[in-house]
Amino acid sequence: MDDLNDLTGAIIGAAIEVHRNLGPGLLESAYESCLLWELRQEKLKVEPQVPVPIRYKGLQLDAGYRIDLHVQDKIIVELKAVDKIQPIHTAQVLTYLKMTELKMALILNFNVELMRSGIKRIVNRFLFSLRPLRLCGEKVLND
Repeated sequence: MDDLNDLTGAIIGAAIEVHRNLGPGLLESAYESCLLWELRQEKLKVEPQVPVPIRYKGLQLDAGYRIDLHVQDKIIVELKAVDKIQPIHTAQVLTYLKMTELKMALILNFNVELMRSGIKRIVNRFLFSLRPLRLCGEKVLND
């Protein structure tokens, strides 16, 4: 499963299955364990609690940041069990995307009545801003 849309669809389907069985109101760690199991049943490569180092002046520093689930080396899955996904949650995931140079992430909030209202898909627009700029009709190599 290489297409990001298919992959996010599989992750969302697994999250819906977990939510259907557990419902809202549990700790994030419970949802993480169950979602990890579901995704592995689908034969997906999933790594839990992946460290995200901070790159600073050529150094890689461990600051304690962790990706909840890293799926197929392509998608970050951040799990929440909160009243509402807040802008700070989106900022957190955007930072992870920027630091890892990945294209896609999902925030899955399990503390909702219907799982579909707890899903937020985030695209790393920073990657798309790295294209070379053209100056007044100049041609850019590798464009």
